[in-house]
Amino acid sequence: MKNALVLFLMTLTLVSCDPKDLQRVLDTVGSGTLSNLDISNGLKEALQFGVDNSIDFLSVKDGYYKSAYKILLPDEANTVIDKLKFIPGFSNLEEELIKRINHAAEDAASKAGPIFLGAVKSITFDDAMNILMGDKNAATNFLHDRTYQSLYNEFKPVLVKSLNQLGALDYWSDAVNKYNALPFVNDVNPDLADHINSKALVGLFDLIEKKELGIRSDISQRTTGLLQKVFAKQDR
Repeated sequence: MKNALVLFLMTLTLVSCDPKDLQRVLDTVGSGTLSNLDISNGLKEALQFGVDNSIDFLSVKDGYYKSAYKILLPDEANTVIDKLKFIPGFSNLEEELIKRINHAAEDAASKAGPIFLGAVKSITFDDAMNILMGDKNAATNFLHDRTYQSLYNEFKPVLVKSLNQLGALDYWSDAVNKYNALPFVNDVNPDLADHINSKALVGLFDLIEKKELGIRSDISQRTTGLLQKVFAKQDR
């Protein structure tokens, strides 16, 4: 009864106002106002959803290798490959190396969760409001700013370990040594681990951004009541 009276009085007050203003009042009375905690928790839930789904996608076997996020070799490596592809033992150098580096990236992706979790937990209410009402990729940009260097530092040793386990670095070293022994060539030695590290993170953040855009623009992707309630605010 009390809620009905409040609704009636607010409707009378706003009857001559913009219809959008009236609808906002109706929505507020019908669903309850958003608290600071609701907004903060909703953004954290959305971010964690995007992170978890992205990591799950990329960290499985062939998550990078057989997806749009496949990591290719640096341009300098192609110089080596072009010279060696006709030499016995190196005819399949490019594809074999690409396969090994992508599987190393998949292994590293599985270690990213705790770093992201720390950044998500650090979100304040002001952060949450800026993200919610900001650009369509505001959450991804927030994570990138807060986590990129930590992720880079965390990825590098994991990648190197995985590359060694898969024999990728030895395989590449053999190729580089063979190339550098050829006449009339300039010695090369591109940092393969650094290249893979950077490209792996580009793929990870790109996928997180797609997840964020999905939640912002597609109501069906707001899979919990809290996500529906919080992101309805940015729809208005």
